[in-house]
Amino acid sequence: MIRTRLQEILDHCFQEGVTRNYWADSAAGAYTIEKPKREGQGDLSTNLAMIVAGRDKKNPRAVATQLVALLADCPLLDRVEIAGPGFVNFYIRPQIWQSVLLDIVALGDRFGISEAGAGKKVLVEFVSANPTGPLSVGHGRQAVLGDAICRLLSATGHQVTREYYYNDAGRQMRVLAQSVRARYRELLGEDPQFPEDGYQGSYIVDIAQEMLQEDGGGLKDQEDLSPFQAKAEQSIFADINGTLERLDIHFDNYFNEHSLYDDGHIDAVVNELRDKGLVYEQDGAVWFKTTELGLPQDRVIIKSTGEPTYRLPDIAYHREKFKRGFDWMVNIFGSDHIATVPDVMAGVRALGYDDSKITVVLHQFVTLMRDGKQVKMSTRKATFVTVDELLAEVGPDVARFFFLMRKADSQLEFDLDLATKQSQENPVYYVQYCHARLCSMLRQAGDKGIHLGTVDHARLDLLVESEELDLLKEMAAYPELLRHAAADLAPHRIIFYLQDLAGKFHSYYNKHRVLSEDVALSQARLWLISGLRTVVRNGLLLIGVNAPETM
Repeated sequence: MIRTRLQEILDHCFQEGVTRNYWADSAAGAYTIEKPKREGQGDLSTNLAMIVAGRDKKNPRAVATQLVALLADCPLLDRVEIAGPGFVNFYIRPQIWQSVLLDIVALGDRFGISEAGAGKKVLVEFVSANPTGPLSVGHGRQAVLGDAICRLLSATGHQVTREYYYNDAGRQMRVLAQSVRARYRELLGEDPQFPEDGYQGSYIVDIAQEMLQEDGGGLKDQEDLSPFQAKAEQSIFADINGTLERLDIHFDNYFNEHSLYDDGHIDAVVNELRDKGLVYEQDGAVWFKTTELGLPQDRVIIKSTGEPTYRLPDIAYHREKFKRGFDWMVNIFGSDHIATVPDVMAGVRALGYDDSKITVVLHQFVTLMRDGKQVKMSTRKATFVTVDELLAEVGPDVARFFFLMRKADSQLEFDLDLATKQSQENPVYYVQYCHARLCSMLRQAGDKGIHLGTVDHARLDLLVESEELDLLKEMAAYPELLRHAAADLAPHRIIFYLQDLAGKFHSYYNKHRVLSEDVALSQARLWLISGLRTVVRNGLLLIGVNAPETM
């Protein structure tokens, strides 16, 4: 908002400088407005003079002096200063910051929402876990990350489709069916003949027990795995969907990998690559000649057993994404996909599609910690902790917040001791308590007969304390922060922002009285509190975390 207005004014001044022959227009669009890294260097700063000077072979401070003269009558600015080699620092008038409250009140829960995405059609694929077991905490991080990205994109005017891609065929599903059949026979007192690499979780026993109750043991001698696989898939998908429901995560579409085979898309991709001279056979396997596409080695896409590797159906799947007309395709993967991504992108390019329309977000693993040590608390699966187990201990709000507290490509240590604390040490509690306290202050004002009135009649010019202006500046930054977080697929920035905003509020609250004998000042500060409540609430709801009014 304010930065956007200042950018428009700066662009006008730049063009005015071109008209007056102060400089050429070669720097158009190359300069920026940024927040200074150090206190006391203004509210915002531009490198325009240095960019112009570098391209026109001029003295940057001389260019800066000309720019300052062009900005002399700018209604936003209290003053302008030249610093260092030619930075121009802007000091915004206090009344401009105070006016941010007018925008917040007018827009309410739409404050920060924009049409920056201009209706761009985006497909976001995430979770995509095969129905072989309950969701692990790694899947949980991906689910929350993907959902938060979808929320950011929707909030910035994109048309978002959420898609879950899964495979209900192949070796994994066959082993799953064998595992269920073995437990089924074991419950009947038979030799289970459990597969060597079978699924060991107690959920397999639960599925077998349910089947036994339904058919009374009629499948004891059944060699066909179909009924066991069908039951396992149905049960596990119900479990997965229940977990996602508890996290308030929903999908628009489920895409079955098996359909790529049934509809002939796998064969079509192989034939097309073969026609382009990019497929050959060696040692009984089918190879994709990725070295022709700039990669260090060729890759097997069909094993000598006739079974495709992951790369082939993934290439075919992306081909279908393009055919469905999406402008942007976002894939949320675990870091274990890092080796296959370049090969799939090479396949997309080889088929004639623009792989720049695909963005892959790789997230690192999650380590649960308690007392400084790694925790294994699963009772359903010996090798991983389920999301349901985590939710039972910390709840959805904490799980969501903690999963987003680090950049996707950073390792995440989930501190259970911290997550379960009901104190301001817990970052979720800290931000939620900020919102609850803001609500409480507004209720207290009403109880004391102090009413806000209308914001356009409030004496917002009384909000001149440095902490008040800091809060106003922080609130003013929210819309742009949201736009950048969406464009960069970086929901962790919303978490960082909310923590900073809550910290500034708590410091302000400890230093200044909101309600006093001065009615005009009290009303002005109550509007500040009201604006803060709106922004904190909007930010929390944006990432799917509740904004409680009492705690």
